Amino acid sequence: MSEVAQQRYYVPEAAKWPIVGSISLTMLLGGFSSYLNGSASGSTVAFLGLGLLVIMLFGWFGTVIRESESGMYQAWEDKSFRMGMSWFIFSEVMFFAAFFGALFYAREFSVPWLLGEGSGGSTHQYLWPNFTEIWPTNGPENLGESDFHMGWWPLPFINTVILLTSGLTLTWAHHAIKSQNRSQIIWGLILTVCLGYIFVFLQGVEYMEAYHEGMKLTSGIYGSTFFMLTGFHGMHVTLGAIMLTVMLIRTMRGHFTAENHFAFEAAAWYWHFVDVVWLGLFIFVYIL
Repeated sequence: MSEVAQQRYYVPEAAKWPIVGSISLTMLLGGFSSYLNGSASGSTVAFLGLGLLVIMLFGWFGTVIRESESGMYQAWEDKSFRMGMSWFIFSEVMFFAAFFGALFYAREFSVPWLLGEGSGGSTHQYLWPNFTEIWPTNGPENLGESDFHMGWWPLPFINTVILLTSGLTLTWAHHAIKSQNRSQIIWGLILTVCLGYIFVFLQGVEYMEAYHEGMKLTSGIYGSTFFMLTGFHGMHVTLGAIMLTVMLIRTMRGHFTAENHFAFEAAAWYWHFVDVVWLGLFIFVYIL
């Protein structure tokens, strides 16, 4: 390929997938909202939207994979992909930072104010004089119905070991790509994917234990932030495991070289981000 061709930025033809994605997301969110408001057809619309979304993902990413494997992407495209993934992960950092911030605010400011400390003296005196709880709290007058605290042992600790180990197996696979050892890439990805799905399964077991103890999303500020943080993290682990499953299938089909494997790197970045978020959850939600 000539130097001029390498400097040319590839512009794809007009694609139908963006409009399909917009329609599917509208159906998914609109149907789910209708379902929450008692609509009989809401769940059907939501599932149709989800199915259409899956079709869109297969079609759109399949197109990108075919373009990549045919050599249409060069240095400019690689740079734009890296910038796009970097900004996406930054947006995810801000997403989780909002929930961590809510947890910090409730624990370090709201609860002490309700106890009468600082500027919350009048709040404690006139509104909630009987509030005496410490963290975790289910709110004044037991409005949250449960102050159960999910400890760090054993399931959260086991899940921490699982995720940290999955980061090591993924790094092993990454080094194997650079040395073009395809069997090690495959085994590293198989172990990483299996560990990811085991994590999600154990988190489901943990949720059943929490519900058995009476803690729900409505169980005060601790219950709300616990399920929001761990729930969204579990969703990210699931998505990351699916992404790595796709990388595994592509590796088995002979994709990726030592010089061209950004799709794998993007999934690896995402997975390591998920690992770091979990460490924050393990410390601030389970231990402290």
